[in-house]
Amino acid sequence: MSSKFDSYQKRRLTSSYISVVISIALVLFMVGVLGLILLKSTQAANYVKEKVAITLFIKDNVTQKQIKTFRESLLTEEFTKKAIYTSKAQAAKKYSEEIGEDFLEFLGENPLKNGIDIYLKADFVTPEKVVELEKRFSKNAFVADVSYDKPLINLLTKNIKRISFWLLVLSGFFGLIAMILINSSIRLSIYSKRFNIKTMQMVGATKSFIRRPFIWRSIKLGFVGAIIALAGLGAVVYYLDKYIPSLNFLEDYITLGYIAVGVLLSALIITWLSTFFATQRFLNLKTDELYY
Repeated sequence: MSSKFDSYQKRRLTSSYISVVISIALVLFMVGVLGLILLKSTQAANYVKEKVAITLFIKDNVTQKQIKTFRESLLTEEFTKKAIYTSKAQAAKKYSEEIGEDFLEFLGENPLKNGIDIYLKADFVTPEKVVELEKRFSKNAFVADVSYDKPLINLLTKNIKRISFWLLVLSGFFGLIAMILINSSIRLSIYSKRFNIKTMQMVGATKSFIRRPFIWRSIKLGFVGAIIALAGLGAVVYYLDKYIPSLNFLEDYITLGYIAVGVLLSALIITWLSTFFATQRFLNLKTDELYY
């Protein structure tokens, strides 16, 4: 009879541990997917921003040597992603191709100016910073005019802020759900041990001594759940990279590293905190309260 009871208890305990691991894995997988979307959306927003350019039209009396020196100085600026020089001849040829005829034949001269397209780094593509740069370049002795797509920059900034806000709200919401679900699973597994906890306390064991094995066990279960979640995320990333290669998931080691570290740290922190407070609750209960 005793052996059957022990076998039943072992099966029940094993089932409890498996359910905790599966709960942790599913929740961390969900958090990992959300983190992947959040980081990739930021990269996508930066990619779009860095396609925005400020065009500097150069005065006709500026020599090619001065233009070259000016462009090289622009490349050293913190706001510059890249700076591309387009001569007035190149600009005329491109414009003629666009309209389908050589407009220089009618005008007799080239009215266009030499120009430098400055592609800005993402952090500087905001209405305020671009206006500051426009004022700065307008005062430059080499610059005849400054041109950029102001409505596009305003629209980009507005939409990216809106999308980022809602992604952060969703991240916080799902993060809270993750903590609640993992906490509930761990509390249920510790609930079955509440009488053992109280017995150890009654024979003189300190709270930290009683908590320690529970915390270590939960951390181990959390680590196993995190590994399963990362395996699932790896499969998702592989198939996304296979069917949407333009996103370059497998080549983005930094993002993948952040996700992996984030999942592992989440498993560690949440399981530790949940186990600490769950055991603390049962340690503070009176003996007759354990039955409720």
